[in-house]
Amino acid sequence: MKKIPGPLPVHIIGCIAFLSLPVLFSPDVSWSFHFLKVPGFQRDFFAYSLLLIFFYFNYFYLLPRFYFKQKLLLYAAVIALAYCIITFLPNIFLPIVHPAIFSPPGLIIPPETMRIPYGPPPVTFREFGQHLFQFLIILSLSIIFRTNLRLKQVEKDKAEAELSYLKAQINPHFLFNTLNSIYSSAITENADNTAGAIVKLSGMMRYVISEAHQHYVSLEREINYITDYIELQQIRLGNTIQLHYTNTGDPSGKKIAPLILISFIENAFKHGVNPEEASVIEINIEIDSSEIVMTVNNRIVHQSDNASNSRIGLGNTSNRLKLYYPSTHELSIREEVGIFMVRLKIKL
Repeated sequence: MKKIPGPLPVHIIGCIAFLSLPVLFSPDVSWSFHFLKVPGFQRDFFAYSLLLIFFYFNYFYLLPRFYFKQKLLLYAAVIALAYCIITFLPNIFLPIVHPAIFSPPGLIIPPETMRIPYGPPPVTFREFGQHLFQFLIILSLSIIFRTNLRLKQVEKDKAEAELSYLKAQINPHFLFNTLNSIYSSAITENADNTAGAIVKLSGMMRYVISEAHQHYVSLEREINYITDYIELQQIRLGNTIQLHYTNTGDPSGKKIAPLILISFIENAFKHGVNPEEASVIEINIEIDSSEIVMTVNNRIVHQSDNASNSRIGLGNTSNRLKLYYPSTHELSIREEVGIFMVRLKIKL
C-alpha cells in the first residue's frame, strides 16, 4: 500500500479545511444553508473537490509514473488536460439545472430570472486566472510532498545499505581475532582453556548469526558477548597484561544496537598489547535506567603493524553511532600521556 504524505488525521483535517474555503468565501453564505442550492456556490465547491482529487491523483499516480521517470512531455500534457477539466467541467455540468428548482419555499422568482437560458456561462479572464493560481498551488504542494517523501526513502535505503556494509566489515574482524585467540590457546597445550574458548566462540558466533543482523538487540546478550570476548582474550594473553574489567548495572529489559561497543574494546586489545612492554587495559561499563556509559583505556605500545585498520574500524563504529543514535550519544576519543582513552555514553 502506498503511503500518504503525512499522518492520516492531518489529511482528514486538511481536506475538510480545504473544502470549507468555498463556504467561507461564498457571498451567499448564511445559517439557513440556502446557499448550498445556489449554482455559483455549487460550481465553486465542485471545482475545489476536483482540485483535491487532482492533488492525490498527481501524488500517487502522475508523479511516480511520469515525472520521476522523466516522461516530462507526457506529464505536462496530462497536467494541462487536468487543468482544463477542473476549470471548465463545473461550468458545464452544474448550471444546466433551472434555478427555480433550487429556490427556497415562498421565494418569488422574477420573470427575467426564469428566462435565463440554459447552458454554461463563459469563463471570464478573472476566473481563469483564479483557477490557474489555485491549480498551481495544488500542483506545487503535491510535487513538494512527493519529492520530500522520495528523498526520505532514498536516505533510509542509503542508511540501511551503509549499515549492512559496516556490519559485513565488522563481523569477520571479530571472527578472525577470536580464532587467533583460540589458536594461541591451543598451541600452549592447555586443553581446558581451549575447550572453554571453543564453547565461548560457539556462543558468540550464534549471537552474531542469529541476532546481530537486527537493528536492536537485548543489552544483556550484548554484554554477555563482550564478556565472552574479554575472557577469550584473557585466556590468550594470560598474565602478560594487566586487565581490569568491571560491569555494573542491570541490562535486563533494555535494547542497544548490536556490536556497537565491542569495536572499542577490540581496538584496545589489538593496539594496546605488546609482549615487550608493560600493557594495561581498563574496561568499565556502567548501566543505569536510561543510559549506558563505557570507558576503555589502554596504554599506547609500539607495534610494527600499520594503524590504518584501527582507524577504519573506529570510523565504521562512529558512523554506526551517528546512524543509530544521531543525537543521543556522546563519543570522546583522545590520547593523554601515552594512554588511549575512549568514553562512550548512549541514551537507551
